[in-house]
Amino acid sequence: MKNPYHLFCAILFLGLQTVIAQIPSGVYMTEVENVRHEIKVDDTYFIYSEYKSNPAEFMRTLGGFAQVEDTDTGQQLIVLLEFNSYYEQDSVRQLNIPVRMEGDILYLDWFEKLKLIPIKNTNQDLDGQWLFATRGPDEGQERRGEANSRKTLKYLQDGRFQWIAYDTNGMQFKGTGGGNYTAVDGIYTENIEYFSRDNARVGASLEFNYEVKGADWHHTGKNSKGEPMYEIWSRRPFDGE
Repeated sequence: MKNPYHLFCAILFLGLQTVIAQIPSGVYMTEVENVRHEIKVDDTYFIYSEYKSNPAEFMRTLGGFAQVEDTDTGQQLIVLLEFNSYYEQDSVRQLNIPVRMEGDILYLDWFEKLKLIPIKNTNQDLDGQWLFATRGPDEGQERRGEANSRKTLKYLQDGRFQWIAYDTNGMQFKGTGGGNYTAVDGIYTENIEYFSRDNARVGASLEFNYEVKGADWHHTGKNSKGEPMYEIWSRRPFDGE
């Protein structure tokens, strides 16, 4: 029997594909007193990350399925969280954030008032949401799918990337990292700007090979330890059964 949380998320995901369009899809950023606030948003999903660049320090991230609703006092961004790195401290599973657009500027009235500027729209081969499926090569082995509470999500948009490992059972946050990336002619390069498990990893540049086969991204090369690596990621949404 499927977890009711997964069913609810799936229904929400399918039903909200145009609702959040009131906020144009993209990456929005601002920096306040050496703290960078970064938001990634598309038609259905919202991710917020907060980190320092000098010296490097990861602070927090959270994200999930999103919609914008009209209220008597203005618009609110409603986010049903899949992950929250602060969950053990705040127990927050849903966000209700007053939000407005003025031109292309995004304003959030949240824990503090944020004015976020969109970065340049940049389309690349691997843009979108991907869920880790299996170690490669593909030989028919069982895959980790949408119905599995344990997930690793990789979100790529406008030259920015972020991976998040989490388990929706108990809102268990496992780790995250992100920064800027390029995907050109079969070469995928990540430049790390924050890393929750080890701030010393910031500044590293990692290069891999990539090939898209149908809905799968075959990700190969060497990991940070220099060991051979072969991962298969599947584009979200996918059946995962």
